[in-house]
Amino acid sequence: MSNFFDRPDVRDLGNLELLARQVVEGFIIGLHKSPFHGFSVEFAEHRIYNPGESTKNIDWKVYARSDKLFTKRYEEETNLRCQIVLDASSSMYFPEVTKRSKDYINKLRFSALAAASLMNLLKKQRDAFGLSIFDDEVQQHTRCKLSTSHYRLLLTYLDKLIQNPEHNKRTSAAKALHQIAESVHRRSLVVIFSDMLENGEQQEQLFSALQHLKHNKHEVVLFHVVDKAKELDFEFENRPHIFVDMETGEKVRLQPNQVKETYVAQMEEYISALKLKCMQYQIDFMEANIHDGFRPILQKYLVKRSKMNV
Repeated sequence: MSNFFDRPDVRDLGNLELLARQVVEGFIIGLHKSPFHGFSVEFAEHRIYNPGESTKNIDWKVYARSDKLFTKRYEEETNLRCQIVLDASSSMYFPEVTKRSKDYINKLRFSALAAASLMNLLKKQRDAFGLSIFDDEVQQHTRCKLSTSHYRLLLTYLDKLIQNPEHNKRTSAAKALHQIAESVHRRSLVVIFSDMLENGEQQEQLFSALQHLKHNKHEVVLFHVVDKAKELDFEFENRPHIFVDMETGEKVRLQPNQVKETYVAQMEEYISALKLKCMQYQIDFMEANIHDGFRPILQKYLVKRSKMNV
């Protein structure tokens, strides 16, 4: 995984479409060599023509090459609708990526490339997909479609997030998820990429929003995006640091070892509560450490898809 992000083309994420294709192709190769090779991963763009059907969708070029009749598959023939929901609040830009920093990936960049890779896989399987982006409100929301032009349009939205980072941008995940729950097509698969950083009363509102998604008959997968070493384990050099709240700009100066034990305990308590709520609401929860790569995410999607019997 570290080797992937060490590549110059990944450091600037200059071509999301190319990178997403490389991620998926590598995943498929690994899938065929793993115990998960039994998953049904269909990448056909056509289906066999059945006598009696309309001939308007027959692909005559394929017929000329193969002497067999195939029809093109269109959006209305898709098996699954998947709404990808991405948190774009300022906390998702941690760790901050600059020309002088050692980090080439942060939570937002990881989520954007994970979302692009998932869309690439959905497109290959002829499943429709949409994209929702939120911070303190829903900034972008598209309906589920299946087309190359739709896929590339969504990539431009993701690319804009990567290329134009914004600080001091608060989040209101609860408000946004309530909106999305009402606007997404019934019985969709909703995949959320978020660090789920809410405080106090907002946490209960967030749990209520997750419940709303399930109430509307959606299947939900929550990828809890974190930099595990820094955000969960609080692994910083034991020297004075200035910590900056990326959503408010507030600064605090301290030595990590003075607060590490308390911080780690509080984070564990919050994440345990989040996992418990997800279990109660039958929401699939998965920690997505930005340094662990995309294979677990794509694999989780295939597992979920197979359980949905689509």
